[in-house]
Amino acid sequence: MNNTHEQYMNRCLQLAIKGRATVKPNPMVGSVIVLDNKVIGEGYHRKYGEAHAEVNAINSVEDQSLLEDATLYVNLEPCAHHGKTPPCSDLIVEKNIKRVVIGCIDSFAKVAGKGIEKMRNNGVEVIVGVLEKESLELNKAFFNFHSNERPYIILKWAQTTDGYIDINRKQDDAIGINWITHPVLRMLVHKWRSEESAILIGSGTLLNDNPQLDTREWAGRNPLRILLSIDKELNTDYKLLDGTTNTIVFSNSEDLNIKNTEFISIKNNTEAIEQVLEELYTRDIQSLIVEGGKATLQGFIDKNLWDEARVLIGKKTFGEGLVAPTISIKHSASYSILDDTILQYFNS
Repeated sequence: MNNTHEQYMNRCLQLAIKGRATVKPNPMVGSVIVLDNKVIGEGYHRKYGEAHAEVNAINSVEDQSLLEDATLYVNLEPCAHHGKTPPCSDLIVEKNIKRVVIGCIDSFAKVAGKGIEKMRNNGVEVIVGVLEKESLELNKAFFNFHSNERPYIILKWAQTTDGYIDINRKQDDAIGINWITHPVLRMLVHKWRSEESAILIGSGTLLNDNPQLDTREWAGRNPLRILLSIDKELNTDYKLLDGTTNTIVFSNSEDLNIKNTEFISIKNNTEAIEQVLEELYTRDIQSLIVEGGKATLQGFIDKNLWDEARVLIGKKTFGEGLVAPTISIKHSASYSILDDTILQYFNS
């Protein structure tokens, strides 16, 4: 592969990621325009509903007459349909840009090769597959959402060195989290939350830990909070039901009429996870972090409804307690932060 193409495509990826927190449910896209080995324009998709990366890159070129001899780089196939904005492939043809280099094809049904076809039919040289793996990885949640018709699912939990996620809780034990990892990892976890669309826990975690599920230790937006509560009576004493952040409760209990909180009745206890995912798909929620507890996490694993798992292993030992969920495959990566280890799994 031409190293020059890779250099400019890498810049597209750098630009694209700037829109991580603001473009959902659209994909992250960056674009660079090059003439005689010099960048003359660049842009990225900044916010959902606003101009796409190619438009911003083209508009950034001061002398528009230069576009006819330039090459446009973009990490995702330019769109060919009318959505919130006009088709980018039409603009490229209109500006008489002779060559376009693309990272990967857009699998979204309304695009799916149509942008490439339109440009080629109008005399544009189109090169596809430059840093394709990296381009697909950047927008994996977007591609998974449209291919599998469900969010990209990330399982996350912390466990002790001896394999427990909690102590054995007694009725008179204080409600609260038994922290396993170093406090600095909370910032990382809150960063992860800010990057995804929604976060889910089961009723066991609600009752034992009373978590907020927000991003208070990271400068990012709060994800949609989701509670899956089967056959548990709920009340407004829990932080998750404080009405401060958009929340969905899948439950058999009555609607508590809380601000910013929607109650949805569970149709079938054995298929509750599938109901949650179907509902999130209809709402364009493209990624979901599942943070617990044990039964909820293992439920996703047993149904093979997960894409990635991040397991934080702390130095603590409990000796006995609630055994951590089990994944049958070997982890793909591991790295250390202070004395703690993070294992990362990918479900092929």
